[in-house]
Amino acid sequence: MSATAASGLALAAAGAFAQPAFAQSGPIEDPQSGASTVIVTAKSDPEDPAVVAEVRERMSETPGAVAVVSQESYSDRMATGLADMLRDVPGVYIQKKWGGDTRLSIRGSGIGNTVHLRGTLVAQDGMPLNEADGFGDTQLVDPFLARYTEVYKGGNALRYGGALLGGAINIITPNGKTAPEAGVLRVEGGDYGTARAHASVGGQWGNWDAFGAVSGYKTNGWRQQSEGEWQFASANTGYTFGDDQEVRAYVSGGYIHQQIPGALSLTQALNSPELANPGNVGNGITVGNYQRDQSVQRAALQTRWRLDANTVLEGGVYVTHKELDHPIFQVINQVSDNWGVFGRVDWEGELLGMKSDLFYGLSYRSGENDAKQWINANGSRGALTAQSYQDATGLDVFAEGRVFVTDSFALVAGGSYGRAERDYRSTPPSAVVVTDSETYDWFAPRVGFIWQNPDGLQVYGNVTRSVEPPNFSALAPTTGGFQPLKEQDAVTAEIGTRGRISSFVWDVALYRAEIDNELLTYSVNPTAGIPAAAFNALNGTMHQGLEAGLDWQIIDGLRLRQTYMWSDFRFTNDLQYGDNSLPIVPEHFYRAELKGSVGNFWIAPSIEVAASEAWVDYANTFKTKPYAVVNLNLGYEFENGPMVFVDVRNILDENYVSNFTPVVNWNTATAVGARNVFFPGDQRSIYGGVSFTF
Repeated sequence: MSATAASGLALAAAGAFAQPAFAQSGPIEDPQSGASTVIVTAKSDPEDPAVVAEVRERMSETPGAVAVVSQESYSDRMATGLADMLRDVPGVYIQKKWGGDTRLSIRGSGIGNTVHLRGTLVAQDGMPLNEADGFGDTQLVDPFLARYTEVYKGGNALRYGGALLGGAINIITPNGKTAPEAGVLRVEGGDYGTARAHASVGGQWGNWDAFGAVSGYKTNGWRQQSEGEWQFASANTGYTFGDDQEVRAYVSGGYIHQQIPGALSLTQALNSPELANPGNVGNGITVGNYQRDQSVQRAALQTRWRLDANTVLEGGVYVTHKELDHPIFQVINQVSDNWGVFGRVDWEGELLGMKSDLFYGLSYRSGENDAKQWINANGSRGALTAQSYQDATGLDVFAEGRVFVTDSFALVAGGSYGRAERDYRSTPPSAVVVTDSETYDWFAPRVGFIWQNPDGLQVYGNVTRSVEPPNFSALAPTTGGFQPLKEQDAVTAEIGTRGRISSFVWDVALYRAEIDNELLTYSVNPTAGIPAAAFNALNGTMHQGLEAGLDWQIIDGLRLRQTYMWSDFRFTNDLQYGDNSLPIVPEHFYRAELKGSVGNFWIAPSIEVAASEAWVDYANTFKTKPYAVVNLNLGYEFENGPMVFVDVRNILDENYVSNFTPVVNWNTATAVGARNVFFPGDQRSIYGGVSFTF
């Protein structure tokens, strides 16, 4: 895409922002306009299901950027993972690498992380999917085991004790009272041998309710060495003792098998994207057949208990067991056990004669990881090369209160105390037996305001400190003990507005984060003086940007949805990199969908545009190319019958880079063989599905 085209796109986006001022007045009647939106507003949409309306109302009290993604927002298309669930959330950059592996970054969190997830807490029903040290996965999420998903950006995750730059994502499972239907049977399939099935059932019987669901997914993959399969199951049951008083038990599990095609050179990614990295392919050689086999089991007991008219207690305990078998450069095997407890009290009342509310609570988590490595013999285990034991704990004690100085204006203040411990011990056959430990503790304050007029228009702002202690992957990339890393420390200021006027809904926020000791990740290359995967930036870094979500019901049956991100992430007066931009995220990223419906038929073309180049290296010597991907979704819902849909991805079969691993200096320090860092975006594919409800 040329610079002229990119500029034209930006002008078109700006024009679209302004157009809703001329929208027709009156209520929004399109049934797709309610629960399908992700925007939180104080003025609820009458089309929202009760459970979604309730959570939107609660989250609208947050003096910062948040979002709610209901299952209805993606139930009419192919959705296989977190990237499909969160694609319309302003400010969330989530792009696939291969299979279910994605890069998730909110406001630049974990921006340079080469594998897995850090910098954002991902939880299911309050149970972290991250390990106790913060290291996480995005693959252990089934979109149809989520009733809705809460997205708290940055410091707005304080409600869950979060103090991370990226905030928190909490996936809420349906139960017998909140499931959209008593029963669902859904079957999907399409290109590259893709097949998926999902079934769920739930209901209420007196004071009891229960819900259960299973999902299975299989694909041959469109690239070499990319076959995969996933299975998930979840169940919960609850007993209601009275109004707003219940106890609920959860059990869930999942299994993932995924071959890993790996990264390519830029030329290959743009011209032969179906190839796998030759070293990843299982062909009988000593090293190869890269893949990931992972299983997880979780259980929790939780309660919500109204103590009096003004006070509600929520809390619970959970345990998680994970096993990972991961043939890559060596065969990595990890068995981890995590457990935790959390509790939060919500209070509403008066303080000095002024309407006030307050929440306070704590979250504690502990995890043990038994990590081993073997020589990779074509995907099988050879000789044992390393073994270590990694123990982590985390504690957050938090509180936030609002005082309404006037009926429409509230001041907000809060904060969290955090403590993280890392204990590490390597044992034979490691060449060096090492015992190491580190403790981090901090206080992260927060102040802000929120103003709301009688029509629900809101203006909000806050200043929040965030802290991220390094995880074991950064601290101990080898068996030689801890690297000398400091915790990442940031202060983020944001201001924004959200609301609904007639047929126009918006959510726009500006933010700026000043960061000390940002944890940046490089490809390990000992010959180039890069012995570890992570370093602290020597001087400060800065992340600033704009995130905007705009929904416009143009006329009955025609809705335009737009999301836009401006991301400016850079070093600030660094000794080596000056004020260079940080790699990975393009400066301008835009997505739009125009959905038209006539009766029970709908058609929705959409476009995703990386409207600017993204730097590949910290030295700012090489960039990727902009791209635009066009998609199409259409379907029909029969009266008292099934819903059918067709989903066409990348209609124009654009070859593009969806993701890559950052390097230090493309021109001077990166050998030719180390330039295979690019992940090609999905090629053209067609999927279809049918969903029965009863």
